[in-house]
Amino acid sequence: MITRQIMEVYELMDTATANGEQMKKYLETYGAKDVEVKTITGDKGKTDFIRVTVPGSKGKSKGMDAPTIGILGRLGGIGARPEMIGMVSDADGAVVAMAVAAKLLDMQNKGDFLDGDVVLSTHICPDAPTQPHKPVPFMDSPVDMATVNREEVSGDLDAILSVDTTKGNRVINHRGFAISPTVKDGYILKVSDQLLDIMQNTTGKLPVVFPLSIQDITPYGNGVYHINSILQPATATSAPVVGVAITAEVAVPGCATGASQPFDLEQAGRFVLEVAKEFGRGNCSFFDEEEFGLLTKLYGEIKQFQTLGKND
Repeated sequence: MITRQIMEVYELMDTATANGEQMKKYLETYGAKDVEVKTITGDKGKTDFIRVTVPGSKGKSKGMDAPTIGILGRLGGIGARPEMIGMVSDADGAVVAMAVAAKLLDMQNKGDFLDGDVVLSTHICPDAPTQPHKPVPFMDSPVDMATVNREEVSGDLDAILSVDTTKGNRVINHRGFAISPTVKDGYILKVSDQLLDIMQNTTGKLPVVFPLSIQDITPYGNGVYHINSILQPATATSAPVVGVAITAEVAVPGCATGASQPFDLEQAGRFVLEVAKEFGRGNCSFFDEEEFGLLTKLYGEIKQFQTLGKND
């Protein structure tokens, strides 16, 4: 269970003065040694990017070869002040990522170490702007998506889980969380069987998968519709990316306050934690490498979908 860490992180973020240094100090109370905080200013404000690396017993940080997984908390901002008072629904991804970081550190303090390194990152902005979007308004980001990807997506990552609130739509009519098919190098691949197994084990229910269109995996800024930013990391890496969407039965605006569900966040965080355990051991594959090789042999590379297209 990671209920304690979910509540601690939520309370730490639920303030008009939330910032990256506060989160760094919190993680250091659990023994974090490798935490980076960087403040970046954009055209619409500023935000604090935070990245924490939790080393594995057989990870690359120790000169060994266990694979590294990235856990990205995706969002526009944790708040939309002064337009909205309090923490917004869009903050859920950041809460999950930082709570999982705290839980991994707590596990190490109790003698449980994962095999592979885990890199967890997000950004903290209590006063992000909003933007129009159908069927409900989106949270905007104080910095552009290319900057977000540059700060959160690293070449050292062998796979990525992108955790993001995904309630502002009418295609995922499920309260809790859902996962996406794997996205790699412009391809939308089949859903990982191992991820489905872990999902049903952690929830005790049938797994839920949300649909993707080709538009959703292209970069922001090309003028086409995106369900949200959950698969934007896939535009900046060759590593396989899977979205972990915090979902609702109805369309809920990302800028809505009082809309976060602690139980849903805890379930999503527990799923992410279990995936990190198995991935580092080599027991969880995001995609079939042989089949992906066959796809590229038959149909060629389609990395153009990771770009802005002909205008890039």
